[in-house]
Amino acid sequence: MAKFFAHKSSYVDENVVIGDDTKIWHFSHILSGSKIGKRCSFGQNCVVGPNVKLGDGIKVQNNISIYEGVKIEDDVFLGPSMVFTNVINPRAFIVRKEEFKKTLLKKGCTVGANATILCGITIGEYALIGAGAVINVDVKPYALVVGVPAKQIGWVSKAGNTLVFNSNEVAIDSYDGSKYKVIDERVEVIN
Repeated sequence: MAKFFAHKSSYVDENVVIGDDTKIWHFSHILSGSKIGKRCSFGQNCVVGPNVKLGDGIKVQNNISIYEGVKIEDDVFLGPSMVFTNVINPRAFIVRKEEFKKTLLKKGCTVGANATILCGITIGEYALIGAGAVINVDVKPYALVVGVPAKQIGWVSKAGNTLVFNSNEVAIDSYDGSKYKVIDERVEVIN
């Protein structure tokens, strides 16, 4: 049986899988059919599911709802009060559960506080979404995007540092010395 922590003020429904060393803090609710990986952390007032799949090592800050249709890979960071949507044209008087769009956050990406991710979007590996941004198109791996609507303003390393390219069109990350190059309008690690 998995060894996880859920604060006594939180609810974990039946038919949920939660990995070892995951922590679920105050006033959160994990709905049926959801699967949460190992070493995840959920701040207070979070809702997951139903039927949401989350990888390992995910950090979910306070006041976040992760709706059906959202899939999150390993090592993703979700900043406080960021928002997911799951329907393009919601109406209170029309049930559109069969129209939920799929949203995918790839390994290692970061979404800043109060950002909004419209449904049907893919955010690439290690991309960094600035605080308050509104994401309405797919985001490339390692892209740095900010604004409303969000625009790409640069590239970041796996460690989240802004990449500055030299005359050879190579950037070296100060965190670990890894090297990056833009190839066909995408950043690639060239170590």
